[in-house]
Amino acid sequence: MSDQNADMPEVNTSLTVTRDALLKDGSDAQFREMVHALLAFSVRLESIRQEFGAHIGLTGIQYTILISVAHMQGASGLGVNAVAQHLSLSGPFVTIEVGKLVKLDLLTKRTNPDDRRRVLLQTTPKADALLAALTPVQQEVNDVLFEPLSARQFDAMHGLGKQLVDSASKALSLAQYLTGSKGGSQ
Repeated sequence: MSDQNADMPEVNTSLTVTRDALLKDGSDAQFREMVHALLAFSVRLESIRQEFGAHIGLTGIQYTILISVAHMQGASGLGVNAVAQHLSLSGPFVTIEVGKLVKLDLLTKRTNPDDRRRVLLQTTPKADALLAALTPVQQEVNDVLFEPLSARQFDAMHGLGKQLVDSASKALSLAQYLTGSKGGSQ
């Protein structure tokens, strides 16, 4: 009997994780399935963000910045750095996008009275009207997007979300260090 696999290249079956909590019966298959499902979810989430933005005449990131300001501005406004930190983006990138939103009359900038080197952002009535018109679409889409979650699962996912963002930031830094990359994220 001849060996049919003699000419086939050897498949790398090295584990992609080593933590026991991430291995099932010594295999990383379930971990890899989860990562790929999260990637697919992320792509769809990004596409939904793009759709929401396009619906009100913006890019996805402009929509995200605008709605973040709307939800976080309070009575006195919100600084660019707070928006950048909230969205895990660089301050300079957010500053560029904020400038575009100001030109579109969707955000206002005024000097921060506590630190005259900084500005405070607030939504304009035009932005508030656009976001209000988008609300029914958001509600329907988000209800379907998170339809599988029970209240208990939602609470668990909410708690894990920030933790995963934090660990992803650390993992990205480690990956850049180990691969010698300079990094090029926003």
